[in-house]
Amino acid sequence: MKRTLTIIALATTLTTPLPALAQSDAPAVHHYHGHGSHYRYRCKRSSGRTGLLAGAGGGGLGAAALGAGPVGIAAGVIGGGLLGRHLDKKHDAAQNRRNGC
Repeated sequence: MKRTLTIIALATTLTTPLPALAQSDAPAVHHYHGHGSHYRYRCKRSSGRTGLLAGAGGGGLGAAALGAGPVGIAAGVIGGGLLGRHLDKKHDAAQNRRNGC
């Protein structure tokens, strides 16, 4: 029963979208110039911190749900963190390219 609940919790965690990663394509900065307004996207240099934390959590939970020991859980945390950081940085780079940065 405990294993089933762990797997359900893991599935819920991995399928729930993260607000920080689910950014819209809407412009990030609003400037008002008196005669009207326009929007301009502010280019950002990503550290990948959000992806790192989300990936590490997901990797650790995934390893634990599969019944891994302490070394397996540590490997899941490290691997998930690295993958999450990489994906977060790629997402931000692609968004910058789309917005002409």
